[in-house]
Amino acid sequence: MRKCLVTGGAGFVGSNLVDYLIEQGDEVDVLDDFSTGKKSNLNPQAKLVYKMNVKSFRFSSEFQKPRDYDVIFHLAAQPRIQPSFDDPAKTHDSNVTGTLCVLEYALRCSEYRVNRLKKIHRTRVVYAGSSTFYHDIYANPYAFCKHIGEEYCKLYNKVYEVPTAIARFFNVYGPRHLEEGAYATVIGVFERQAKAGVPLTVTGDGEQRRDFTHVLDIVKGLVAMSNEDWNGEEFPLGTGTNYSINEVAKMFDREYTYIPQRPGEAQETRADISFTTEKLGWKPTMSLEEYVQNAILCDEQESSVSAG
Repeated sequence: MRKCLVTGGAGFVGSNLVDYLIEQGDEVDVLDDFSTGKKSNLNPQAKLVYKMNVKSFRFSSEFQKPRDYDVIFHLAAQPRIQPSFDDPAKTHDSNVTGTLCVLEYALRCSEYRVNRLKKIHRTRVVYAGSSTFYHDIYANPYAFCKHIGEEYCKLYNKVYEVPTAIARFFNVYGPRHLEEGAYATVIGVFERQAKAGVPLTVTGDGEQRRDFTHVLDIVKGLVAMSNEDWNGEEFPLGTGTNYSINEVAKMFDREYTYIPQRPGEAQETRADISFTTEKLGWKPTMSLEEYVQNAILCDEQESSVSAG
């Protein structure tokens, strides 16, 4: 059994990760301020819940208490491109200052494990990076701040010997993804609109292509990364296949309409997972087409029950 801390553990990816870790027998603590995460997502078997954001964590009494964590999964962040244009300072606070706080705490935990508990391994950090790295990191504050977070991970590995690994997420979908608001995912928005019986909204001309990756595949990749010490290596977590937004809208078999293109977004994303597969033996297994078909089927069954 390992002792793990998951920042953002009540969020979309984080809560799925917490569930998976607990199912495999790990002891898990969670840090989340519930700004985008939901209390209903929180696994009741989480041992300790820090109700604060990662920036504030450094000034808390808990920060002064290094714990025997085998690994810290750092997922807490301001997670989307568009809100970063409106408040770049908030994005920096969450994604840069917050990451620095987590790495500093990991260093404290590492020293506690090695010097006081006489353990061999330091506390590992698995950092949730972003596929925006593969495009223009200066295209928006989100991409830039996520990149700085990666650089801090490499710095703390080189200077302070904190084992760090960087996961680069592509478009993640699946249970608990947000369906509305500024942080909603594409698939989440389409699901909400399909359930409401309104036309799906496709941004721009819909020909932008995305690599959509199921959250369970992401979780398994994160866990695989946490099983050994790394020196700031980057692990793309995607499928290697992409779809245009028009193609995804057609999967839902609903009417769709177009809305203005949003600034700062790449025209195409597609992961090269050869390094990840070679080093971790990880491959995605979940199908976007099957997920959408199941979502449609569930929606039709709910509608049938309601009509009855």
